[in-house]
Amino acid sequence: MTRLATFTEAQGGTKGPRIGCVLEDGRMLDLSAVPGAPGAGDMLTLIEGGPAALAAVRALAANPPAAAIQPAGSWRLLAPIPRPRRNVFCVGRNYMDHVAEGDRTRGITQSELPKYPQFFTKAPDCVIAPEDWIPAHAGVTNWLDYEVELAVIIGTAGRDIPKEKALDHVFGWTIGNDVTGRDLQRRYGQWFKGKSLDRSCPLGPWIVPVDELDGLNTGIRLFVNGEKRQDSHTSKMIFDVKEIIHQLSIGFTLRPGDVIITGTPEGVGYAMQPPKTLQPGDVIECEIDGIGRLRNVVQAE
Repeated sequence: MTRLATFTEAQGGTKGPRIGCVLEDGRMLDLSAVPGAPGAGDMLTLIEGGPAALAAVRALAANPPAAAIQPAGSWRLLAPIPRPRRNVFCVGRNYMDHVAEGDRTRGITQSELPKYPQFFTKAPDCVIAPEDWIPAHAGVTNWLDYEVELAVIIGTAGRDIPKEKALDHVFGWTIGNDVTGRDLQRRYGQWFKGKSLDRSCPLGPWIVPVDELDGLNTGIRLFVNGEKRQDSHTSKMIFDVKEIIHQLSIGFTLRPGDVIITGTPEGVGYAMQPPKTLQPGDVIECEIDGIGRLRNVVQAE
């Protein structure tokens, strides 16, 4: 599996963020240490390099030059795209059982599924890295919650993209956690405010190229302090990735490096009986088969 990462030195240091490929034994292939390698600038440079750049990285990973290898434990991951080009595009209410559990909390017994994807955004400055801390936002929200989601990284620009061509515009897959202040989400009558709290979008751990994973057909789950809270499958989306890209791109140009997180399955904290909100010290682990795990800890500010 090709794991494309943005990373830095584990113990600080003078070098800034770099692009690499995580090898199977935990070492990092540092592309900035390979003269003429694609992605020597940043992840967006690699994405915009297209199939030729990706092929070159795969060739280097298969036979990595010794001078470009960072030992396991000497590096730490940043978000694959530390600050997305524009917004983090999001889809709400995209798993049937999640729609039903949300309706039950409001006393609705017969759920009506959305007829079209329900889009909103998270501010790009919300993005944080694997292992970064999530603020508890005490005094701002009493209902901090989690949402594991499959994240799509756009690789090729497009507008009015037909559904059957949608995956041609995808560079790869990663994991997102749509951390949400539920009371804010409801207070303001729309979702942006409750979902754009500072440091509320963990992203990572790396990007898996689109052709190495069937993102439309893979397992997705989330754990809090080791307790499994969400356990589903991306095939259960109401609107699959192809339909999401088609609908979002109507009259609107998607660009390389744009991130789309595609909705969360059932099992969110506010819908549990009794409800369970996130608290300082909680460890959240988001997992998607074929990608890996995204781990973050809630911390008091």
